[in-house]
Amino acid sequence: MDYIVVLTGVALLLGLGALYVLSGLQVIGENESGLIIKKFGAPLPPGRLVALEGEAGYQAELLPPGWHFGYPFWRFKVTRVPVVVVRQGHIALVVANGGAPIPPGCILGREVACDGFQDARAFLEGGGQKGRQLAFLTAGTYRINPALFTVITPENARRFDMDVEELEIFSVGPDKVGIVTTLDGRPIPAGDLAGVPVEGHDSFQSAQRFLDAGGCRGLQEQVLLSGSWNLNPWFVRVEQIPMTEVPIGYVGVVVSYVGREHLDVSGDEFTHGDLVERGRKGVWIEPLLPGKHPLNARVMKVELVPTTNIVLNWAQRTEQHKYDEKLSPITVRSRDGFSFMLDVSQIIHISMKQAPRVISRVGSMQNLVDHVLQPTVANYFRNSAQQVTVLEFLSARTDRQREAYEAIRGALGAYDVECIDTLVGDIQPPAELMKTQTDRKIAEELQRTYEVQREAQVRRRELERATAVANMQPEVVRSEQMVAISEKGALAAEETAKGEAARTRLHADAEAHGLRQRAEAEAESKRLHGGAEAEATRLVGEAKAEAYRTGVAALGAQAFTAVQLATVLAQHGVKLVPEIALGQDGGGGGQGLLGALMARVLQTEQKPQVLQRPVKPAPANGVENVHKQA
Repeated sequence: MDYIVVLTGVALLLGLGALYVLSGLQVIGENESGLIIKKFGAPLPPGRLVALEGEAGYQAELLPPGWHFGYPFWRFKVTRVPVVVVRQGHIALVVANGGAPIPPGCILGREVACDGFQDARAFLEGGGQKGRQLAFLTAGTYRINPALFTVITPENARRFDMDVEELEIFSVGPDKVGIVTTLDGRPIPAGDLAGVPVEGHDSFQSAQRFLDAGGCRGLQEQVLLSGSWNLNPWFVRVEQIPMTEVPIGYVGVVVSYVGREHLDVSGDEFTHGDLVERGRKGVWIEPLLPGKHPLNARVMKVELVPTTNIVLNWAQRTEQHKYDEKLSPITVRSRDGFSFMLDVSQIIHISMKQAPRVISRVGSMQNLVDHVLQPTVANYFRNSAQQVTVLEFLSARTDRQREAYEAIRGALGAYDVECIDTLVGDIQPPAELMKTQTDRKIAEELQRTYEVQREAQVRRRELERATAVANMQPEVVRSEQMVAISEKGALAAEETAKGEAARTRLHADAEAHGLRQRAEAEAESKRLHGGAEAEATRLVGEAKAEAYRTGVAALGAQAFTAVQLATVLAQHGVKLVPEIALGQDGGGGGQGLLGALMARVLQTEQKPQVLQRPVKPAPANGVENVHKQA
């Protein structure tokens, strides 16, 4: 009996132990964490949200995936919470619900080493501050205590009044720069426009290192270049603007409102402005060459200066650069009191090295035109015109232009601007003065015309006299030539007679010799021709005899004779059927005879008439013609 009681007690104890063990088992899934809430224990210190020393309440540590014993339900409550997942291309912001207070003047909690907010104990013991955090989460999976931290992801951004775009990785496009404004840091020193650059913050991606290096709050000198950047939107704002472009044919003179301490490097001879090295505050002594430059346009200004020849017109036309848009024709007054207008074109050139000096002196290209060139050119021509009359100014235009070039070149040289040429264009003198000059000129031209016409008449009279004398010269020459021709004709007739006699004699000899040769040739030809004809006749006869024998053998003698007879009649045009037949029509023979006569007449009219021309017999030889010519 005692044995049974002992066994029963042992079984009861084992059952209670198993119940205790099973009641404290916690199973955590792979994508979960266990948030522990202790029901009994010492109270948390004031201001503390999670327990670090086993106090009652939320515990700092989370249970990782797996089986965990020792958490009975009457002492602990374990809540399964999902892990935090930050997708690629995004970031997640963190708000600490507990920790030390953020110091005055700061808006974000400082960054502490806590394994990406996965170690709550390290966060609190390392001095983590309550509120929005400088640090943020990049793409990945995190086990974060939700009792201490609130994580803002793209999935829940709307609940915290944030746009999903704010949690995307910030991208600066090509050919652009990012103008940065930080929302935390020390104040910008008085007199500075933007915060000076600091090192080591990886282009504002590490906010804590930026603050530790003394970074200032507000507009920054440093810019973000093209690329993708992990930026905390609670810490930094970025505005994208195009890169500063310097076109071909220009240089860019940088006027910087920020930078290191101003230090003039222009030299003692340049007393009209200051030039500084690149990176300092002021006008940079080195201009920007053509291309695209990543400059902060909020704290710097780039003045484009043409390095090609610039044409400025004091006229109604305007060049494409528009620098001379406000210029107009110059009105001047001459020594004799007349006012008139003239167009002027001024060609200048600014070299690349002199461009910063020009901008340092006048501020901009438009100021150079408005405040230097316009008064210099206009005043010179006004002063020059007062020294001469209008007519003298017009007549000595080339001299005026050369003198203007020399004077203006010296004036512009003081401003480091090269004068290429000065050109005087259209001059508009007073209309009343030009009318008197025109009338006088017309009168002078008329008088000159009359004198020329009178001279022409005198010359014409002399010309006609000479022409009459010249017209008689052909008759005189003709008479002289006729005498000479007669003399030459007599001599020619005598020589012709002698030549004709000799020619007749030679021709007769040639004709006689030719007749003998021709007679001998004709005799030989007739002898050969006769022999050839005899042979041909013999051969033809033999051929006809053979043909006759063959025809008789083929057709018979009577049939072949008929065929030969028909062939002979056809060759000689003899018709076998008469063309006119007299018949008896019952009316007597008179009617048939009359019809035959009429048919014969019609047949005669239808036959073509052959015209016979008399043929003149050719002479037997050419002796008769020779005698006639003699």
